[in-house]
Amino acid sequence: MLSEAQIEQENKEIVSRYKDLLRTSYQTLSEEDKAQIRLAFEVAVDAHKDQRRKSGEAYVFHPIAVAQIVAEEIGLDATSIMAALLHDVVEDSHYTLDYIEEQFGPTVARIVDGLTKIAGLKKDANNVSLQAENFRKMLLTLNDDVRVILIKIADRYHNMLTLGSMRPDKRVKIASETLYIYAPLAHRVGLYNIKNTLEDLALKYIEPEVYSSIEQNIADSSDNNEQYIEHFKSFVKDALDREKIKFQIKGRMKSISSIHKKMLRQNVSFDEIYDKFAVRIIYKAKPEEEKFLAWKIYSIITDYFTPNPVRLRDWITSPKSTGYEALHITVMGPDRKWVEVQIRSERMHEIAEKGYAAHYKYKHGEQKEVGIETWLNRLQDALESSNGNAVDFVEEFKLNLYAKEIFVFTPMGDLISLPKGATPLDFAFHVHTEVGLKTRGARVNGKLVPLSSVLKSGDQVEIITSENAKPTSNWLDYCHTGKALSKIRSSLNAEKKSIADEGREVLRRKLRTLKIKFSEDTVNKLVNHFKLKTSQDLFYRIGSGSITNSMIKSFASSYNNTLISFFTSRIRKSPKEKSEDFIDDQQLSQQFDMLVFGEEEERLNYTLASDCCKPIPGDEVFGFLTVNDGIKVHKKNCPNAVALQSKFSYRIMQARWIDSSQQDFFADINITGIDQMGLVSSITQIISQQMHVGMKSISFSEKGGTFSGSIRVIVKNNDILNSVIKKLRQVNGVDKVIRT
Repeated sequence: MLSEAQIEQENKEIVSRYKDLLRTSYQTLSEEDKAQIRLAFEVAVDAHKDQRRKSGEAYVFHPIAVAQIVAEEIGLDATSIMAALLHDVVEDSHYTLDYIEEQFGPTVARIVDGLTKIAGLKKDANNVSLQAENFRKMLLTLNDDVRVILIKIADRYHNMLTLGSMRPDKRVKIASETLYIYAPLAHRVGLYNIKNTLEDLALKYIEPEVYSSIEQNIADSSDNNEQYIEHFKSFVKDALDREKIKFQIKGRMKSISSIHKKMLRQNVSFDEIYDKFAVRIIYKAKPEEEKFLAWKIYSIITDYFTPNPVRLRDWITSPKSTGYEALHITVMGPDRKWVEVQIRSERMHEIAEKGYAAHYKYKHGEQKEVGIETWLNRLQDALESSNGNAVDFVEEFKLNLYAKEIFVFTPMGDLISLPKGATPLDFAFHVHTEVGLKTRGARVNGKLVPLSSVLKSGDQVEIITSENAKPTSNWLDYCHTGKALSKIRSSLNAEKKSIADEGREVLRRKLRTLKIKFSEDTVNKLVNHFKLKTSQDLFYRIGSGSITNSMIKSFASSYNNTLISFFTSRIRKSPKEKSEDFIDDQQLSQQFDMLVFGEEEERLNYTLASDCCKPIPGDEVFGFLTVNDGIKVHKKNCPNAVALQSKFSYRIMQARWIDSSQQDFFADINITGIDQMGLVSSITQIISQQMHVGMKSISFSEKGGTFSGSIRVIVKNNDILNSVIKKLRQVNGVDKVIRT
């Protein structure tokens, strides 16, 4: 129990922090704003009066600290400050949303409601799907107000700053979760300082020894760094003064996590990292002079120091999609040390520091959407159109968070920003969903290229479309953006649904021929016979040819034998299950039964990680090449995942679960015969008209009136291949058709 003197001192500290909150707010607060914030503060104090944090301090220090971060570091408005103060009130006290709406208005109530829903999500979700579902629910609050997410970032930021009072296992779990979603999210909304701090703190708790080592090295070199910055400043100050440029020079050491990533990526020690700190030149300029002065400063600096042309980054002409603008150059500085120099106007610097809030401060009138606003709008679209599973959703979402950018041109010369690693398919879906779905091919810089080609900055991309073109499962391996992946999956699901509907009718006709009644009971027996989960699985496999006529005949023979039928095990479903089984728009379930590794999807020996994450078929997984036990498969959200991927990235293997019955196979066909007009056309027409057959490559040659050809096709199974071969043999002029 606290003494009266301690309580009095604590109350004084609470009031002091509240005053700091008002004093340091980025936004200008009116007297009405201050009155409402005061009321929110009093409600928070009352709601949390009996609560204390793990550290022992009064709980109300937490919402005040979150509000301070929201006001000062993120730079949000009075509404957000009130919501931050109240973010735990509904969850932890007798105060209701109705009361908050009555006192503070519907906007504050909506934000608090969004934050309460996030807080109510299950915290200890060890299952990847459940954890992903929680994140999806959190992100869906963007539909209500983006400020919900920004306040949640502030909440997580303060929790990370005070994580030391938690149990060690809790620290690692919260730190890993922070790395998984909150740090990338902070990066994407332009909160670089918060992002860096989150990553540093996560490293501190996940790999404390590594963190301490780098921290000590930085501390040991801090005096030298300050002297170096002053030395650098002395070279350029007079020149900038002569040009009457008002400026300030700041130096900063790069974040601990950033240095750690460089050490891992380059496989070097701390001392071997050559660009551990950056110099910022922040200049005062009118909006119309910003670009001119940036390049003028660039010219002055390069008069003194030799630039590295490869490391020039012009984010002023083409701002990042986060809204970030600056001119980055790397020069050979004094004492022959490489130095990164960031040239920013005061406006650019403010946007770099505050992100979202500053972006809107400088947006006027009908100004064209740029940067973060465009991204938020796209994200809204993705959130609203998402119908896949939670794991896919979160993984696709994350693709858009940390991605470095490239800039490519349309055939008309328009500039488009895409994540680094993007392909022509990503470009096509970026332009329009229909363009993506109808993609037949692509030209990059006037040359035809595979759809899997990786684009580079400066490429001019043209998409060739066809009304007959449609996505294939291979496209999922060619894409890098969440939008493209989401739209392809939706199209493939629709295609599967169509094939399943067709398969139902095929089955109906086949059973009629076999004198078997098409009924719910018969379908359930077929589902059981083929060891499937739902009737839709059955219909799809019949429609795609995976279940052939001979297999259905085999079932029919056992069905008509009453003795065998009596002993055959049957799965009786409840009425509810049966009715759901026949809902036409039910999503096709996937029967994951095989793991494949790498881009070539090889089948390799492996063991499942049974001591940490216990993956099961269907989980998002990766392979880890151990020293003694071969390949060990872990879930992507395994507690050990971050450590394995950061320490041993070179031993990580791409892995995914597949349904072996839906796997496509390559087959090579050789054709010989007598050459005649239209023969190649007849052959290709047969293949193109054959259902569930794709053509990978084709080549023909003629000599002395005879021809020989080679075709590589993609098929589901041997029965489909034999059907193709049989039809090819019937073509006039064909002598032999041999599978090789």
